[in-house]
Amino acid sequence: MPDIKASLPLLMTPGPVPVPPSVLRALSAPIEHHRTPAFQKCFDRVIGALPGVFQTKNRAFMHVSTGTGGMESLLVNVLSPGDEVAAVVSGKFGERWADMAEAFGAKVERLDIEWGESVHLPTFTAWLEKRKPQIVLSQVCETSTGALHPIREMAQVVRRLHPECLFLVDAITALGAMPLPMDEWDIDGVVGGSQKAFMIPTGLSFVALSERAWARVQIAKCPRFYFDLRTENEANRRGETGFQAQFPSSRRWMSCSRKWPLSDSRFSTSASPLSRKRHAKRCRFLDFAFFPSTSSPSLTAILVPDSIDGQKWRSVLETKHGVVLMGGQDQMKGKLLRMGHMGFIRDTDLITAITAIVHAGREIGWECSDEKLAAALNTAREILSETPSPWSET
Repeated sequence: MPDIKASLPLLMTPGPVPVPPSVLRALSAPIEHHRTPAFQKCFDRVIGALPGVFQTKNRAFMHVSTGTGGMESLLVNVLSPGDEVAAVVSGKFGERWADMAEAFGAKVERLDIEWGESVHLPTFTAWLEKRKPQIVLSQVCETSTGALHPIREMAQVVRRLHPECLFLVDAITALGAMPLPMDEWDIDGVVGGSQKAFMIPTGLSFVALSERAWARVQIAKCPRFYFDLRTENEANRRGETGFQAQFPSSRRWMSCSRKWPLSDSRFSTSASPLSRKRHAKRCRFLDFAFFPSTSSPSLTAILVPDSIDGQKWRSVLETKHGVVLMGGQDQMKGKLLRMGHMGFIRDTDLITAITAIVHAGREIGWECSDEKLAAALNTAREILSETPSPWSET
């Protein structure tokens, strides 16, 4: 079979991420039906394994949807029109969840945080003391900026101030890429997405709820149909999904999770703190500036110099050098280069990406000498030799 990966641009984005060749091969297999004994056997294993991903003893579910669909599921299953929702908004995805809550009839109060900044606990506490929300929403890390929030401490604040309030977190760029023990941290709802640390294509979302949240599911008044977790729960008990499922992706994720436990670095090749440190060293050697004050281990946001057009940098990088990064969104458009650290990323891919970023930057006016690039690559190789990528599959 031809090397599919080699024929495509090098994907170094924070989602979707490169997937292992075994997943690509599985996706080319003949279609299997989702109402068969083979599917039921696979599905039972997947659903049985999901709570372990969230580090919870409670219910976890899988939807055929994007991550935004998972965010909607988590919200509408515990929301009633007129509920007060306190939403942390520090970027594009915080905005999206707050807008979604308003669309479903919630009274939304927003804690607006400067893009690129993390939640300041004293400010968060003072803000929450003045409110009586039924639900608090936050991202674990804001993918649009790379900023990481102190979720464990925020959960403690929520529980101390409002014991019955539900704390829901968007962990789409965090789940499987960093510690997030749902039960231990007393988080009520978590959503993840397949196109991130799960290393399978976009199209599956995963949600888990605490017992406190599950009790709210039974009385919530928000309209829901496709994402109704009561219906999904009953179907899951029969070894079925409420609606159609993605069989190949489910099967390949189950295979990977059995071969490599979630604690294994292969579930997020460069997302460990050590790997984040390695990448930081490489970037600093090239005089790159980081955007967030507290950055996520699952991606790096590089601040583009004022004299350089970040959109043009990305375009040259992709069209001439075959490397795909993401840029900034809305107010940060043209000002950021965002590189993901999740998925099937090999050491050679990292070296290729660094080299291409420099060459593309030079072509649009960014200055970097051959000596500086050579020194940076030598440093990168030394660091990679100390903590090499776990990927050996080709």
